[in-house]
Amino acid sequence: MRDVIVFSGSAHEPLARQICDHLGVPLSGVDIARFSNDCLQAQLLVNCRQRDVFIVQPLVPPTQEHLMELLMMINAARGASAAHVTAVIPHYAYARSDKKDASRISLGGRLVADMLVTAGADRVITMALHAPQVHGFFSCPVDHLTAIGALAAHFRDDRDLTDYVVVSPDLGNAKNATLFARLLGLPVAAGNKQRLADDRVVIDSIVGDVDGKRAIVLDDEVATGGSMIELLDKLEAAGSPGAAVVCTHGLFAGPAVERLNAHRLITEVVSTDTVPPPQGLDKHIVVSVSDLFAEAIARIHVGESVSSLFDGVDPTHASPQLKLPF
Repeated sequence: MRDVIVFSGSAHEPLARQICDHLGVPLSGVDIARFSNDCLQAQLLVNCRQRDVFIVQPLVPPTQEHLMELLMMINAARGASAAHVTAVIPHYAYARSDKKDASRISLGGRLVADMLVTAGADRVITMALHAPQVHGFFSCPVDHLTAIGALAAHFRDDRDLTDYVVVSPDLGNAKNATLFARLLGLPVAAGNKQRLADDRVVIDSIVGDVDGKRAIVLDDEVATGGSMIELLDKLEAAGSPGAAVVCTHGLFAGPAVERLNAHRLITEVVSTDTVPPPQGLDKHIVVSVSDLFAEAIARIHVGESVSSLFDGVDPTHASPQLKLPF
């Protein structure tokens, strides 16, 4: 790994350090400066010439600030004659802007993908895109990782899953929930959700049997928690005695922490470390995916398959007999 150089922006340096610990390489320094006119400048403090450069930066609030940092670091690495530049974006915030669902609306997912390539990115590594079609927005290779295996392992370890059910907040996420349920050998249910606005949803009903069963509610992302609280209310009304909230990207923005702390049905909140953890969230458990990103980086560096890392969702956690469709 001596030809691998890893840099981190200011969005989530602890994750970058954990990735480097798994790789056995140091985290290289970056100087992010701000001029008096509020413009940013990024300087990489390690020689990149003909090296394999990986830049770790999830797009979390302040999202535009962190995006600009990432673009400048990519540009600096390209200008420093790096052999390859890979943007490691554990959370790609603009994946929600994936379709023209209103007149004269921007497609942020596509625009940011173009900006990354223009800045000089040869490849992108990300995890759990909110909309899978965003993968196709990029004109460079994208390695799309999943945390389903790691999250399933948390529930498999030393836990009796009798009378549990996996619940998807909506039918659109039902495929991922089904994969997760198969890993745990559990039934699956789903909410029938309609989104009225960014922070307003209505869940008309629960499809599936949840009466008397503890729910494991799986979503790719929890932002303000509006969808989750609506679903938890419906689960309680349907007879579920408790629920674990599980997501890959635990943004917990705005009133989310207060909302989740106040809901009596919640037994635990489980998220990964793709984004920095929130302050003050009760019953919060963080499952690290730094080893998955490190393994993906190592495989890319030596030219091995990244997709095989997730045979059966994740070979570390999936049963060898379990064959799951993709």
